[in-house]
Amino acid sequence: MPDANTPILHHYPSSPFSEKVRLAFGIKGVHWASVHIPMMAPKPDLIPLTGGYRLTPVLQIGSDIYCDTQLILRELDRRYPQVPLITPALAGFAPMISMWSDRAFFQTSIPVIFGSTGYNLPAEFAADREQLSGRPFDQEAMARAAPRMRDQWRAHASWVEAQLAGTGSDWLSGGSPGLIDLHAHMNFWFAKNAHRPAYDALIAATPLTEAWVERVEAIGHATFDRLDAAAALQLAQETPPIPRTGGVDPREAQGLRAGDLISINADDYGRDPISGTLVYSDVNEIAIQRGDPAVGEVIVHFPRVGYTARRT
Repeated sequence: MPDANTPILHHYPSSPFSEKVRLAFGIKGVHWASVHIPMMAPKPDLIPLTGGYRLTPVLQIGSDIYCDTQLILRELDRRYPQVPLITPALAGFAPMISMWSDRAFFQTSIPVIFGSTGYNLPAEFAADREQLSGRPFDQEAMARAAPRMRDQWRAHASWVEAQLAGTGSDWLSGGSPGLIDLHAHMNFWFAKNAHRPAYDALIAATPLTEAWVERVEAIGHATFDRLDAAAALQLAQETPPIPRTGGVDPREAQGLRAGDLISINADDYGRDPISGTLVYSDVNEIAIQRGDPAVGEVIVHFPRVGYTARRT
């Protein structure tokens, strides 16, 4: 049984966003606990922790629950600063890369992978993703779009190739792997693991990038223990919340104040609102306290970019 300070990752093995966090543990050499969650709804052992947020992954440390990889990776750097993911010189640039990786490049990867010849897309998976995104998840349409999207995918890959060629470094972050490498690597890992023939055809034109992908993969995931979901819920139940020092940002643009009942939701997909009492905010993060019979009181943290908060 992990203690209250052990990071617990709620994820599933084929999740490309989770791979960012698994590799972050590898870079930092942090021992962690792994809870496998379903790829599709329902997620009965995750929702009590998050209050309705069901995207993957989620990081749990005691009764603190962190949503979205941009915030999860920032929090890992805060708690384990000995091997930083973000250097001061890249403090602003590295998070910008996540918006490119998670949105523009990822949306290009989806039709390239799921529209590839021979890819078997389960009907229940398509239905789940339609509910999650609020728009059709049509494999036939993706197959028609795939040739055009492969053109775009190659262009995205060429940016990584140009950066590696221009710096002459093994890593996009400089002399050692870091946050930029994790963000940029995600879509290559996704394509390689989801449909290898499509990946092999696309990566052939970028040999520096292909070698870099192999270096990133060689980092590994550090050491971890498998943990039952019930044990993770029990740990949250037994660990009192520890509010972040600093309180609520006095410059909150909407005038939100500590103790306000608010709801938070993603602005792209998985827009289910999560409600609770505002306990912390700054320019990059907002956190609410909420309760559930299965876990007691927890604090759920979200990034500001990509999420909206409002009084309820």
